[in-house]
Amino acid sequence: MKTALKTASILSWFNIIFWGLIDSLLLLSGLISFNMPILAVAVLLSAVPLNCYASLKLHASIRIPNLLLSHQTPVGIRFVGFIALFFGTGWISEGIMLLKNGTETQEALNEQIAQISKTMQQLPQFSSFKHLNESNIAHAFGIMSLVLGVFVVVNVVLNLRLLRWYYLVRKSGVS
Repeated sequence: MKTALKTASILSWFNIIFWGLIDSLLLLSGLISFNMPILAVAVLLSAVPLNCYASLKLHASIRIPNLLLSHQTPVGIRFVGFIALFFGTGWISEGIMLLKNGTETQEALNEQIAQISKTMQQLPQFSSFKHLNESNIAHAFGIMSLVLGVFVVVNVVLNLRLLRWYYLVRKSGVS
């Protein structure tokens, strides 16, 4: 159980930092542009850092047996965890789709990247976009989406199992 706790702690810290930054940038961009769909996605995406925060409370309670969980923490781990699990499986399926259909996606991306790189080349501070490799972007996005989705899904599943283990240990009185 120590390896599961350590792995869940590492994944929780990674997810809380990475997805917290992504979510805060998304929230700021939605507020600046007054774009309600972006704000809705930012609110739903906040399930990942919230689940990680609740799971870090669980990890502290497992490590320090005298520290009890509040009654809201297990609900947060379960309910918000299923929303995070939904996002994680979505990112995994997106990554698989990008890896399987990379050529079609890459053709669509090449047109957009060509336009962006032409625009960026006109600015002197973005002259490095001249050597932009357009052939592997869909593949790289697919791998990145797959890895990030696996991180979220594994973290949620580990935290749900740790919560179950926590209640079984508390119920039996074994420390």
